[in-house]
Amino acid sequence: MTELSFVQLVLEASLLVQMVMVFLLLISIYSWALIFRKSRYLKKIRRATNNFEDRFWKGKDLNELYNRVSRADEEPTGIANIFSAGYMEFVRLRKQPNISTESLLEGSQRAMRVALNREIDQLDTHLATLATVGSVSPYIGLFGTVWGIMNSFHALSGVEQVTLAMVAPGISEALVATAMGLFAAIPAVMAHNHYVDEVDHLSTRYDTFLDEFMGILQRQA
Repeated sequence: MTELSFVQLVLEASLLVQMVMVFLLLISIYSWALIFRKSRYLKKIRRATNNFEDRFWKGKDLNELYNRVSRADEEPTGIANIFSAGYMEFVRLRKQPNISTESLLEGSQRAMRVALNREIDQLDTHLATLATVGSVSPYIGLFGTVWGIMNSFHALSGVEQVTLAMVAPGISEALVATAMGLFAAIPAVMAHNHYVDEVDHLSTRYDTFLDEFMGILQRQA
């Protein structure tokens, strides 16, 4: 099918089918924008996580590392935010008189858990939208196809002898809606599955760091 014939099929489709196609095109553009945005964000988080873990496990003083994170131009994100929240709470509670070691560690762990949950929420942002696009787009396209085919047969209701040549153009126009629905859905589903895997991997790294850092704080307490 040439580009011209594809354009002709779109232009010759019924108004409702054209509206479905335009809607699917907008959904596709929006999902691609989310895909690129999410890709850049996860790439940034992976780089920041690797850099922070390299600095953390080089055995630098925790106060120095905390001050370095706090003085950064951007607010800490990812694993750096978990460390910052936990160590800040640890230092604050340790200044209180007569605080038990158990309360000190529980408070630090609670602060890190809150920061971890917020970071995971950030990682999950837009994933539900991509999943919705992937699951709904084919049905929207199918609706346009069914409507177009119904119109094609309705237009031929008064014809005594119907041939394939008479039905084919209308069906072809309608099937474009299904194709556009798949065009919007397939990239969204693939991106969603890929990003879910990356988010799970980062979440595991966050949990592992939290447990390891708690061990360090326990020794310092």
